[in-house]
Amino acid sequence: MDLEQALHAARALVLADLTAGQVAQADIVSLVEDAIAHRRWWVEQWPEGVEYVAGLVAQDVQDALLERYGRWPLCPVCVGDNPHALDVEPELGPDPHWVCGKTAVAVARVGKLGQAGTAG
Repeated sequence: MDLEQALHAARALVLADLTAGQVAQADIVSLVEDAIAHRRWWVEQWPEGVEYVAGLVAQDVQDALLERYGRWPLCPVCVGDNPHALDVEPELGPDPHWVCGKTAVAVARVGKLGQAGTAG
């Protein structure tokens, strides 16, 4: 996969997850664009990292959302008084998934939060 294809795919996957969580407002979509621009530079410096772009963009957007709006995406496995966000695993690897850090349950692939329960 070339750089532009990887970036377009990453954008689409993260936007799908934001849409599934009903948080794809314009200001949040601009966070995705910022992450894409940063990762474009990153992959230009390290071309072998192109297969990791989707997970990294998801983490970048998650970090930006935490700073400005709060935790996202919230874990659907651990319902209760102490909500926490899902983690992207592997942190640096292909085929990233949203995973509950407390139970190690894979909730969904990045881009498939709207279809949670199909993490396989």
